[in-house]
Amino acid sequence: MKIAYTKSSGPGATDRLLTRLAERLEEGGARLCGTIQVNHDAPGQRGCDMDVTVLPDGPVVRISQALGRHAEGCRLDPEALERAVSLTSDVLEGGAVDLLLVNKFGKHEAAGGGYRTLIARALELDLPVLVGLGGQNAEAFHAFTGGMGEALPSDLRALVEWCREAGVPVAESAEGAVVGSGRQGAA
Repeated sequence: MKIAYTKSSGPGATDRLLTRLAERLEEGGARLCGTIQVNHDAPGQRGCDMDVTVLPDGPVVRISQALGRHAEGCRLDPEALERAVSLTSDVLEGGAVDLLLVNKFGKHEAAGGGYRTLIARALELDLPVLVGLGGQNAEAFHAFTGGMGEALPSDLRALVEWCREAGVPVAESAEGAVVGSGRQGAA
């Protein structure tokens, strides 16, 4: 079982890191499956709009709901999340995948939904899995993986090296610089 996770401090930091990783891996010819997330300002709303791109090439799915400026509840749209999971499953079951990259092991995964079944399926297929992880779901993630999830630093070079060791094709570049920057929101 080859599964790892990374987490960053600061809003959107893990999303940006995983987007840069996806670009780097795709440049090296890696066949990716999963999602990367881009957050957008949402005027008049509490929080941001959250979009995920289903790898390798879309579509983009808005996974947040507009609940208004004073809303306190979870903004995640469960139906949209399950749509993204279904689209990702289609890619995974289509074969020819080198890595499952999931932007976040979140509340839905902790509760047994979301990408959880797909992560298990990828591991059954002996595919490496890399996920973003928030601190509030760490205990559920470790229980799900039986403590086998490898902690990786929030560093592009470390993620690239883990992927390389897992057999994922990686583009070579000068001094570990990111090759390519074509994804929207990859700042």
